[in-house]
Amino acid sequence: MPFATARCVALDGAVGHLIDVQTDVSVGQPTTVVVGRADTSLREGVDRVRMALVNTDLAWPATKRCTFLFSPADLRKSGTHFDLAMAVSLLAADGQLEPQWLDGTVFIGELTLAGGLRPTLGVLPMALAAAAAGITRVYVPEPQVAEATMVPGMEVIGVRSLGQVVAELRCDELPLAPPVAAATGLRLLSWRGDDRLDELDLADLRGMTEEKYAVEVAAAGGHPLQLSGPKGCGKTSLAERVPTILPDLTPEESLELTALHSLAGVLAPGDGMVLRPPFAAPHHDASKVSVIGGGSGRVQPGELSRAHCGVLFLDEFPLFRSDVIEALRQPLESGDITIARRDESVTLPAGALLVIASNPCPCGNWTAASRSNRCTCAETVRRAYRARLSGPIVDRIDIVRHVQPVSPSSHDPFRTVESSAEVRLRVAAARQRQRQRYDGRAWRLNGHVPSPRLKDTWPLPSAAQQVLDTEMLTGRLSARGAVRVHRVAWTIADLRSVRTGHDVTPGVDEVRTALRLRCGQPLDLATFRFDAPGEDIA
Repeated sequence: MPFATARCVALDGAVGHLIDVQTDVSVGQPTTVVVGRADTSLREGVDRVRMALVNTDLAWPATKRCTFLFSPADLRKSGTHFDLAMAVSLLAADGQLEPQWLDGTVFIGELTLAGGLRPTLGVLPMALAAAAAGITRVYVPEPQVAEATMVPGMEVIGVRSLGQVVAELRCDELPLAPPVAAATGLRLLSWRGDDRLDELDLADLRGMTEEKYAVEVAAAGGHPLQLSGPKGCGKTSLAERVPTILPDLTPEESLELTALHSLAGVLAPGDGMVLRPPFAAPHHDASKVSVIGGGSGRVQPGELSRAHCGVLFLDEFPLFRSDVIEALRQPLESGDITIARRDESVTLPAGALLVIASNPCPCGNWTAASRSNRCTCAETVRRAYRARLSGPIVDRIDIVRHVQPVSPSSHDPFRTVESSAEVRLRVAAARQRQRQRYDGRAWRLNGHVPSPRLKDTWPLPSAAQQVLDTEMLTGRLSARGAVRVHRVAWTIADLRSVRTGHDVTPGVDEVRTALRLRCGQPLDLATFRFDAPGEDIA
């Protein structure tokens, strides 16, 4: 029968779709036809497949009509990873392989002209999509075996060449394999990259009691955080230490994030699963595509999605382009980002903890205290600088802290400073309480709970709700802001429960503290007890 089907996977953002690569080899005018919304890379794949067959001593049906159909035909396909599936389906349709040998198998890999296989982007999300469709076996380039093996129950066969694939299917003796394709990228000798963050600890920072507590609340509940203050006051130092107090990723989060890194091409061959929350800090001159995602051809995840389940730090936030700032509205509200084009719409996870930092003015010297104010900016310049933070964006920030420079007299040098490991234990315990509370639902943290469910299922006591209603009636708090204060109050209660060992629900104290955190006001450490009853943190 001059017809055969091999299977591959098309990626629509981070979602994979199983594709039937159907090939018909029949008598007719010698030509090759590619149908099924295939892009340029797939049409060029015909020439790669032809030369790979010839140079592997396999026959190309040069005197017949070859038709490749990528089904379903209405789904857009792109990428060079279809090469291997095209080659084996052609061989099966031409009688060089038995068509039934291709059943229950997905073939992924880009072919070279010599018949070798090169690594391709997105192997992990492709293998996940194949497993979801009931496929139990996948052929991948040998350097990416470890990546595909992360999918439970999947039989992964790593190969270096088309000749090896054919020999495996025929159960023949494997031919002499070519060298493994060299991995792209270069590791610089002296540059440490993000490895320098591994040595940071919250204990490095003296004083800053209120700021550290705000960071702890943000990390525990997944609440967006804004740090403002004059230059050199410690905003960046605080932000860089946020990942150190986040617990390890759960197996589901680890698999999801590793798939995103595979799709983005930042997962090197041989790397294992991502186990720790990532940290991303793009420069303020970054484009919208690099931060949010997009690009020409196939949609690529941006820094926002690469930092999923971790921390995205935007330093000098007012200096970012206005389109980047405004594009953050959707992910701050929903936890994902939708990139729409003329003929496609891709949704990517974007559940990163957003931390933004800003100076009070362009020169970074302005302070409220007149004696220490060395600002040289005109009032109009300061006003224009602050206006770059639009009202809708500010309204989506749950916690605001105005960081002041730490002086030797502002803290007790003999007082024990908590390490990141100690704070991380509380954050992990608070998150575990939230997972138990929201078990069976689509969200896991207080910062992600939809407003209707929050009000119906986890309402505030009447006295605490009256505090919020009063703020809304006076216009100091919007309806969205009230919901976000409600969420932060639950996180404060979760942390207090961890500290005291008693079950605590949000009350008036928790709501007032959440309001102070949102408005950037000083915390009343003398009256609000974060530790056990009778113990003040100060």
